[in-house]
Amino acid sequence: MYRRTSNMAGLTYPPAALTALKEVDHWSFDVFSFHEATGDHALKFLVYDLLNRYDLINRFRIPVQALVQFVEALESGYTIHDFEHTGTTNNFHIHTRSEVAILYNDRSILENHHVSAAYRLMAEDDMNILVNLNKDDWRELRALVIEMVMSTDMSCHFQQIKTMKTALTQTLSLDKVKVLSLMLHAADISHPAKAWPLHYRWTHSLMEEFFRQGDKEVELGLPFSPLCDRKATMIAQSQIGFIDFIVEPTFSVLIDTTEKVIGPLIEEDRKARETGTRRSSLTGSGSVTVEAVQRHSSNRHGNSDDGQLDFSLTAIDLPAMKQNLSDVIGSNKDRWKELSTLELASKEKADKEEEQSNVNSDVQSNASPSHSVPDGQTTEQSQEGSPPDEERQDDTPPVHLTYNGAGLAEEKEDEEEVPEKA
Repeated sequence: MYRRTSNMAGLTYPPAALTALKEVDHWSFDVFSFHEATGDHALKFLVYDLLNRYDLINRFRIPVQALVQFVEALESGYTIHDFEHTGTTNNFHIHTRSEVAILYNDRSILENHHVSAAYRLMAEDDMNILVNLNKDDWRELRALVIEMVMSTDMSCHFQQIKTMKTALTQTLSLDKVKVLSLMLHAADISHPAKAWPLHYRWTHSLMEEFFRQGDKEVELGLPFSPLCDRKATMIAQSQIGFIDFIVEPTFSVLIDTTEKVIGPLIEEDRKARETGTRRSSLTGSGSVTVEAVQRHSSNRHGNSDDGQLDFSLTAIDLPAMKQNLSDVIGSNKDRWKELSTLELASKEKADKEEEQSNVNSDVQSNASPSHSVPDGQTTEQSQEGSPPDEERQDDTPPVHLTYNGAGLAEEKEDEEEVPEKA
């Protein structure tokens, strides 16, 4: 509906999108609602809005029409760091010997493809958003993008966290590329740090993607990858482990990194305000002023001065941010613990029913055909008056102990599914 609505002056925002964008600076920003408000063009409007807000379109002389067409192309394949994702893992590609696995020698297969495919888009003249960068800047940006996207490979996670912890304790300054890579990686796995409704929705979308891979593995005769068996996977338990071993350590390092990077800037800004000397920008280059960001937010979204967010460095409350993240993640983990109790009880019940079904099947398979009793007859009548099977005249089947296996499967699936309004 909103495709090709741009011109050289910018995009035309749907009214509902402007309303949703008023919350973009809040941690609880609902990207799902924003996606609906933009007619399924969340990426296009959000990228344009942020680049415009920080004056990056002008600073890097990005052609607006090329930017819009590039982001629209990205939307059809997700986002740059997951562009043209297949919905399957790197290991799945390795085991199935896929074309991209062969191309990238089984190493960070999808991540290599994401960057390569995104840059192929920018090779097109009508989507070349970097056309006005000089060679040195183009190469620096490309190296940065490659490093950041490659760092989203979960096989790099533990080494990445270890490296950042070491750097935090042993160096006075931090490598920019490593910091930005950590930020993207944290954003990539951040849904457990979001409000429960958002986290819950992301979780089930992700799990359904895993389960579909498991379905493919069954078709191909491959063993299930972790979390891909839709009948046996314990969703609540998996999320508790994910939070404990991946999310909490990542955000802990992210907070420490943020404090080391921003802490000195906050102190510098505080002293400047006390002495009446104003910093010209967030970066010190004079290109992106706090006032410009505030003015853009107010003008673009129709905000009044009342309730306007303070973008100044002194307004950043790192201890409060750390506490908020800890509280949200802890609350979500507690919710999963509650659901885990129900999940385990459901699994125990299903296991008992399956065990009983197996017992009944054993009884059935061990029963002698001569002891099968037709409906309406006693055992004695069957033994004394019934003809042998080959001489049976009626079509009445013999009575066997049976179990509705299909019914069990349906009931089990219902019980293992996390309630919609948990």
